[in-house]
Amino acid sequence: MKISIITPARAGARNGNRNTALRWARFLRELRHRVIVEQQWSGVRSDVMIALHARRSFDSIRRYAEAFPTRPLVVVLTGTDVYRDIHADEHAKRSLELATRLIVLQEMAAKELSSSLRGKTRVIYQSARKVERQAPLAGCFEVIVSGHLRTEKDPFRAAAAVAHLPGSSRIRITHVGGALESDMAAEARAWMAREPRYKWLGEVAHGRALRILARARLMVISSRLEGGANVVSEALRSGVPVIASKVSGNVGMLGPRYPGYYPVGDERALARLLHRAECDRSFHALLTESCAARAPLIAPDRERAALDDLMSELQSPDTVNVRTLRGTVRATPLLKTPLVR
Repeated sequence: MKISIITPARAGARNGNRNTALRWARFLRELRHRVIVEQQWSGVRSDVMIALHARRSFDSIRRYAEAFPTRPLVVVLTGTDVYRDIHADEHAKRSLELATRLIVLQEMAAKELSSSLRGKTRVIYQSARKVERQAPLAGCFEVIVSGHLRTEKDPFRAAAAVAHLPGSSRIRITHVGGALESDMAAEARAWMAREPRYKWLGEVAHGRALRILARARLMVISSRLEGGANVVSEALRSGVPVIASKVSGNVGMLGPRYPGYYPVGDERALARLLHRAECDRSFHALLTESCAARAPLIAPDRERAALDDLMSELQSPDTVNVRTLRGTVRATPLLKTPLVR
């Protein structure tokens, strides 16, 4: 099949949506499909559209649905759309209606959808390539924060937590990620000026970011809002334990019983977990073992197989579009499959 993948992230961007689009394009080409990746739909004819982000890709979704009302249209809910936009934004809500299939990136996200939408929803965990563990820095207990500087990521929570560590702590925070909001770079530099145990490296090449992750003793993901972070997949694949804010997207990635959660925005609780992981070898081992138990979910072969299953389902004669155009339903019953798989 010829497949159009739409991502709101510009070419050359290193954020999650762009990485997902390029990885899926590679997998689908390996499965012998023809794939074009665009930021906005150019009008090119294709058999299927896969659009990342219900709100930001709405214009492409709408135009494709109008141009090809009987062709499959897959909408991938990647983060802010599933946990914010689909509850308040009319364009995001409309994207859900126009979609033939909805994809969420971890199982908890499906709970944000109405029961009427879950029948066309599938779960595909994002994979990451494995990077072998590197020797940790000898002079400190390095903790990595990997993510762009933007409000939803609560990017300086780990930096704030350092002030609540005892003076004897060897923890150092290494932060990798570009500033996506204009004042964030200045704030990062201000944090470095007043907290010598925090270092912001800015945006670095992906390979270097993975090597820094692979040498770290812990990763912190402090998001206020998260769809299914690829950096968590990278940590799981690299054997790096995670301390995470307890938001739905992180719980969907790490599991409801994961022992490394702290309340969103609570740097004191984060500091306690960091210090415990530094000083208590059994707790650090528990985090490592718990992450290892989740690692099979994000294996590349599993993600590729899930995409293959999705394409097979969309090509099945029993599968048809379910969407509403200008108030007119163009549909027959959905293929009888589990609500979410």
